[in-house]
Amino acid sequence: MKLSVIIVNYNVKYFLEQALRAVRKAAQHIETEVFVVDNNSVDDSVSMVREEFPEVKLIANKENTGFSVANNQAIKQAKGEYILLLNPDTVVEEDTFLKTVTFMDEHPDAGGLGVKMIDGKGTFLPESKRGFPSPKVAFYKTFGLSRLFPKSKMFNGYHLGYLDKDENHQVDVLSGAFMLLRKSVLDEIGLLDETFFMYGEDIDLSYRIVKAGYKNYYFSESTIIHYKGESTKKGSLNYVRVFYNAMIIFARKHFKGEKAAAFIFMLQCAIYLRAFMTIFSNFAKKAFLPILDALILFVGLYFLKDFWATYVYNNPNYYPAVYMQFNVPLYIFIWLTAVFFSGGYDTPKNFWRLVRGIAFGTLVLAAVYGFLDLEYRTSRALIVLGALWGVISLWLVRLLLHFIKYRNFNVRKSRPNNLVIVGSQDESKRVRSLIHEAEILKNYIGAVAPDSSFDNAQFLGDTSQLDEIVDIYKVNEIVFCSSDVPAQQIMHWMTKLGPEVDYKIVPEKSLSIIGSNSKNSAGDLYTIDIRFRIAKTMNRRNKRLLDLIVAAVLLICCPLLVWPIRRKSGYFSNIFEVIKGTKTWVGYYGPNEGLSNLPVLKKAVLSPLDALKLKTVNEPTWKRLNYLYAKDFSTGGDLEIIRKGFRELGR
Repeated sequence: MKLSVIIVNYNVKYFLEQALRAVRKAAQHIETEVFVVDNNSVDDSVSMVREEFPEVKLIANKENTGFSVANNQAIKQAKGEYILLLNPDTVVEEDTFLKTVTFMDEHPDAGGLGVKMIDGKGTFLPESKRGFPSPKVAFYKTFGLSRLFPKSKMFNGYHLGYLDKDENHQVDVLSGAFMLLRKSVLDEIGLLDETFFMYGEDIDLSYRIVKAGYKNYYFSESTIIHYKGESTKKGSLNYVRVFYNAMIIFARKHFKGEKAAAFIFMLQCAIYLRAFMTIFSNFAKKAFLPILDALILFVGLYFLKDFWATYVYNNPNYYPAVYMQFNVPLYIFIWLTAVFFSGGYDTPKNFWRLVRGIAFGTLVLAAVYGFLDLEYRTSRALIVLGALWGVISLWLVRLLLHFIKYRNFNVRKSRPNNLVIVGSQDESKRVRSLIHEAEILKNYIGAVAPDSSFDNAQFLGDTSQLDEIVDIYKVNEIVFCSSDVPAQQIMHWMTKLGPEVDYKIVPEKSLSIIGSNSKNSAGDLYTIDIRFRIAKTMNRRNKRLLDLIVAAVLLICCPLLVWPIRRKSGYFSNIFEVIKGTKTWVGYYGPNEGLSNLPVLKKAVLSPLDALKLKTVNEPTWKRLNYLYAKDFSTGGDLEIIRKGFRELGR
C-alpha cells in the first residue's frame, strides 16, 4: 500500500462528504486506503460514510477523544508507505496525491510535506508554511508586528512571509490540515503526542521530524481548499484558550531554562491579550446597535422633555432632575429589552419586530407607571411621545446603516448575489432546484459550460471565458458542480478571480452546496434539510425565558402547586436544574441516539408525549413527535404541554 489517508471528523457531515468525494477522485491515480475516525458526532456523519463510502475504513468512537488520539488510532492500523493526515473541511485536487507522493519518493530526506492552501474565497492561507515558535516569534505575532510586516524575515518568522508561496521550500512546521508523513519516520520518532487534545500537535510532530534529522517541505505545485472556519472558530474564547495552552505544552516539552520561561511568559501574555481582544470584539459587534439605540432614545427624550415643558406648561424647568436620572434610563431599558426579546436585534432590518418591541415596552411602562411613587410619575404623554420617537428614529438609523453598507434603502432584503452555475445543463438545473428548495434568494444569471464541447446556445459561455462573464454580468457568486469541473480548475478560478466573488461547490449527487466567505467563520451551507423553528436564536432565547418564568412561578407558589405533583422531591430539584440551565421544562422524548437529526436541546422534564393521553408509543411515533416539536416550536406549545403534564413536573 502506497498511501493511507486519515480524516478525523467531528460534526461536519457535509464538509466530510465533499472531502471524501475529492479523496475518491485523487485516489484513482495511486494505491490508497482511506480511514475516517469519527469522534462521536451527532450529525449522522457515521451513517453517511457507511452508506455513501463503503470503501472507507470507519472507526466510530463513542466519545470525543481529540485530534491526536483519533489519528493515532488509524495510524496503528494503516498499511501505507505514507500517511496523510487530512482535515474533513478540505478539498484536494485530482492529482494531489500523485504529485505529493512522487515528490516524497524523489526526496528521501523528507520526513513530511505540506501543500499550498487557500480558503473558501481563494485567498492563500499563510499557515501553509510556518517557522518554529520561539519567544521572539511569539512576541512579534502577539503584538501584531508580523501582520504589519508580512514579508519581513525578522517580524514574520511564524508564517515565513519572506518565502515565495509559489515555489517549493524547506520549512519548519507543517499544517495539520494536510500533513503527508513518511511512515518509517513515524515509526522512528513516535506518533502524535496525545497530550495535545487539539492544536499544537502538528508543531510538535514537525519539530520531532526535524530533530530526528529529516526535512519538512512546503510543496507549492498542488493546492487544496481549507474551509478554515469549520475546524477553527477563531472568534471564540475557547479557541484562544486551547490554542495558546497547546503552545505552552509545546514550550514545556521542548525548551529548557530561560528560553522556556520567556516563551511561556509570552504565551501567557498572548492568552490574556487575545482573550481581551476577543471579548471586546464580540461585545462591540453585539452591543453597537443597542448602545446606539440607547443614545438616540436618551437624546430624543431629553429634547421632548424640554419641548413639552415649554409648550404645554410654559416652564422649561417643569420636570424635576429625577426625570433624566431615573425615568429616562428606566424607559430606555424596558423599551430596548422588549425589542431584544421581540427579535429586533436578531434581524435589525425587520420593521415590525422593532414596532412590536417598542409597543410591548410601552404597555409594560404603562403598567409599571401606576406602581411608581408620585415623584417618579412625571408624564404619560412623554412615554407615548418617546415611543413614537423610538419607532421613527430607530428605524431611520437602520435605514441609514443599511444605505451605508448596500447603497440602497431596500431593507426588506439585501440585494441578492448575481449567481452563475458552472456545470452541465442537467447539473446546473439540479443546483438551481436545490437553491430554490433551500429558500436562498439569488439573482440567477445563467449557466457556464465546463468546456467548449457543450452547446453554447444553452450557456453564457464556457469556463475559458469565466473572467469575462464575471466582469460583464457583475457576478458575485459562483457555484461549481464538482461532477463536471475538476477541483484543479475550480481552485485556479478561485485564485484568479479573487476574494471579491463568493464561491460554492456542489459535490456529485449531494444535496448540499458548500462554501466559506471567511477563514475565521463557519462555512456557508445551502442544504434542503428541514428548517427547525427551535433552532432560531429568538425562539431559543424565548424558550429559556419561559423556562425561568415557569421555574420562578413554581418556586414562589410551591405551597399551593406542589400538592398535585406525583414526585414532590423531583419538583424542587427540577426547578433548580432549570434555573441553572442544565434542564428545560419541555423537550424531546427518547434516547439520545434517536435525536441525532434534531437541534440539540437540554435534558427535558416533559416531552410532547405528555400532552397526549397515550401511555406508550412506538419508536417511529415518538421520533415523529420530536421532529414536529422541533419544526413547529412555540412558547405557547410549551405552556400547553406543561399544563397537561403538570402532575409529572417532578419526574
